[in-house]
Amino acid sequence: MKSVNPENLSPPTVAVIGGCGHVGLPLALSFAAKGCDVTIVDINPAAVEATNNGIVGFIEEGSEELLRRYIGKNLRATTDPAAVRNADNVICVVGTPIDEHLNPQLDKLIDLVEQLKGHMRSGQLFVLRSTVYPGATLRMAYHLQEQVPGVDVAFCPERVAQGYSLKEIADLPQIVSGTTPKARARARSLFGLLTEKIIELEPTEAELSKLFCNAWRYIVFAVANQFYSLCAENDIDYYRVWEAITRDYPRMQGLPKAGFAAGPCLFKDTMQLAAYYNNDFTLGQSAMLVNEGLPRVLMQQLRAHDLQNKTVGILGMAFKGDNDDIRESLAFKMKKLLAVECKKVLCTDPYTKSRGLVSLEEVLESADLIVIGAPHSVYKSVRPSQPTLDPWNHLGRGGLLA
Repeated sequence: MKSVNPENLSPPTVAVIGGCGHVGLPLALSFAAKGCDVTIVDINPAAVEATNNGIVGFIEEGSEELLRRYIGKNLRATTDPAAVRNADNVICVVGTPIDEHLNPQLDKLIDLVEQLKGHMRSGQLFVLRSTVYPGATLRMAYHLQEQVPGVDVAFCPERVAQGYSLKEIADLPQIVSGTTPKARARARSLFGLLTEKIIELEPTEAELSKLFCNAWRYIVFAVANQFYSLCAENDIDYYRVWEAITRDYPRMQGLPKAGFAAGPCLFKDTMQLAAYYNNDFTLGQSAMLVNEGLPRVLMQQLRAHDLQNKTVGILGMAFKGDNDDIRESLAFKMKKLLAVECKKVLCTDPYTKSRGLVSLEEVLESADLIVIGAPHSVYKSVRPSQPTLDPWNHLGRGGLLA
């Protein structure tokens, strides 16, 4: 892994737009650790203040130690977009959401350029880091050339697992692309500071590579959830079958356990891929129906009890285990479905700060039924006396009410 040699080089200057969040902060820390001069630009004043005070507002292994080491030295955060002018490399980690019709909102990127164009200058490298719709990088390059001639544009997708970003930024290959040979060479040089494993692609190839990765994972999870649903419909424990076909059998090692497949990326990016394929991505769209429908399958399992007179407790509201991120979490969809049919819903999570959560002790004391919403490791030692529905088999009791 390369590092900056202060005796021979001025440290590369990097600005990370939207850099106080899950994607941007680990990247900013990684560049700061390599000796770069890094400025985080974010519109959230509270997040900027926390970052400058050495506080990470989410779970990310090793991040707080690094932040306290570099903040105020070669790393700083600001809400002032004018700070972008001082950086030779501008990395945008602002995501591109989908609208209510499941279409990508490319106008969000164009709006961002409109806000930054007065602070950008010729000679900068502008890098898109978050997942984008195929063709967005070329469109962005065209728009930037009209607004700020002389800016090089690259797309270098983020590929890490949330919570382990710092390690994976260094360990995993970095995919880089550029709209010109010069832009791609600059992107390779920049991300080569973080790892020697660089893969070069054309922009649309790089855009598809990230979408394919997320859609693949989403579809694989849907296979497990479809199998789980099939078993639940017939009062069969999916995990007895799962254990039998995966034990010491190499060809089935890729079959995951069931559970809520959610979060801010997998569903969104699968739908972006569908839009790119003229809404004919039937495999991905079917995966969406299966994964988004899992809470209703669990409801059907719970209806074996008289829900109208029952208090149901949900353990874990984050979108995945040992994480504090609740974005697009299906545990909240489960909560809404339960609220319609049962007497009361109690929710708990040791990591999240959502309103209305109660303690684990209160849930275990007051609930008549338990649902495992997120497989946090702290629940491994929990042994509820109530009937418990655990689609993950996190407690080792199987996938039926036990």
